Amino acid sequence: MSTASRRDRGAAAVWVLGCGAVVLAVGLLVLVRSLAVLARHRAETAADLAALAAAARIGVGGDPCAAAGSVAAANDARLRSCVVTLGAGGRSGTVRITVIARADLPGTGAEMVTARARAGRLPSTDRTPH
Repeated sequence: MSTASRRDRGAAAVWVLGCGAVVLAVGLLVLVRSLAVLARHRAETAADLAALAAAARIGVGGDPCAAAGSVAAANDARLRSCVVTLGAGGRSGTVRITVIARADLPGTGAEMVTARARAGRLPSTDRTPH
């Protein structure tokens, strides 16, 4: 065996271990990023559903913000703010919702995700033929 081949002995194992460590690190970063995106999507869904529930209560009776809070809680989020703007007759308007959801990410701990949504109820039009 020549001296050059003796010096190269075991070099492949070092390269395989190094490349394996890089692949694991990239995999962990992709996992954390994917979980963060998933948490953001869940918070946005909770905000959208809460805004729709609140808008459905406009002009019907009941508190739109209470409906938004219960829907947000059912989607593992917490209602941070609820602003209801009623139309002139009180039977139409818009609702702006902000919710907070908790995201448990490995390596970073618990993070809070904020999402906003807006929904409205249009005034009814009389479509009775004359």
